[in-house]
Amino acid sequence: MNLQDYIGKPTGAGRVHIERGAVARFAAAVTDESDVYRDLNAARDAGFDAPPAPPTWTFSAPFLGTRPEDQPDDVTDGEGNPMMHLMTELMRSGGLVLHGEQEFRYHKTPQCGQVLDWSGVITDIYTREAKGKTMTFIVMETVFRDEDGEPVVTEIFNLIHRGA
Repeated sequence: MNLQDYIGKPTGAGRVHIERGAVARFAAAVTDESDVYRDLNAARDAGFDAPPAPPTWTFSAPFLGTRPEDQPDDVTDGEGNPMMHLMTELMRSGGLVLHGEQEFRYHKTPQCGQVLDWSGVITDIYTREAKGKTMTFIVMETVFRDEDGEPVVTEIFNLIHRGA
């Protein structure tokens, strides 16, 4: 398996609806008590048209606001998320899988009522030696775009495999 062959492979795509109930539940789950995520008037008083999605909401968005009938065609050509294939191959030799750093770049504030299209791709794979173990870093970028195709949030996710 040549790890570099995975760079550029799409990890998936989807459409999410930012719904007020899901946003309020997410805010509660991350213990953010601000009314701006729950109350339309508080959101408007804060300068928003609708309650905004809390920071990091997009990471869980594909589980919170999808509707099966409006999902795009499979961008992985039926092969599934290549991250799963990569991790399976790396884990065959043992070791640990770790969630590395994650970055959220906000281009605009996502707000309730919006519909966002997202797509992800593996952007880099590299290895480093640490304490006699090989660490494989897999970097994935996911961009959420609004109805005009403009980026709203870009996530950069780093998964690490520490060899046995």
